[in-house]
Amino acid sequence: MSKGSFISPEQRAGIRAKVEPLALAMSRAGLTPNMLTLIGFGIASLGGLMAAVDWWLLAGIVATAGAAFDMFDGAVARATGQVSRLGAFMDSVFDRWGEGVVYLGIVIGCTQAGFDLGAWLATAALVSAFMVSYSRSKSEGLGFSSGTGMAAIGLAPREVRTVILGIALVGAGLLGGVTPDLADLGTLVLASGLALIAVLATITVIQRVQFVMTQPRDG
Repeated sequence: MSKGSFISPEQRAGIRAKVEPLALAMSRAGLTPNMLTLIGFGIASLGGLMAAVDWWLLAGIVATAGAAFDMFDGAVARATGQVSRLGAFMDSVFDRWGEGVVYLGIVIGCTQAGFDLGAWLATAALVSAFMVSYSRSKSEGLGFSSGTGMAAIGLAPREVRTVILGIALVGAGLLGGVTPDLADLGTLVLASGLALIAVLATITVIQRVQFVMTQPRDG
């Protein structure tokens, strides 16, 4: 099932196949899925801290690396037969938590730089991104979609948001950082990335609501 998404189920399966050898190596090194979940959260949090102190280039690299662990914990769980409800719960909670910390860091960094518009856009992107995750969680919890089906619906699942945000943060760092002036290239790149995430994530939520409304329902 794929509806209006930049990433198809086939592409996701291909990425998982490429990640599996690395996941097995991590497992042999003694890393469990839950350990990887916590490591990913720690890395993402470090990325948020770097954004808060205006280290935009490093923030983009580190935050993207933290988000990449979203692939590794699940891959290790599948490759080693350690898939569990607890693991799925931990993965979901700490992924959202880490994503939120990154946006919080951006809000702080923009505020410190005197770029209030950036703080507002980061907040809008955060709210929209969390609604994407919530719409999936709620629909699956109520039985409107099974497995990872809802992940294939909408323009901006987490993978897409991660790429856009990483590019925006790295671009801001390479182009002079964030200033109060939107005409400065670094500031413009970050603002554009945050605005794009907010818009695409909002569209994604609408797409998921529309999908749920077309499903059979009681009463």
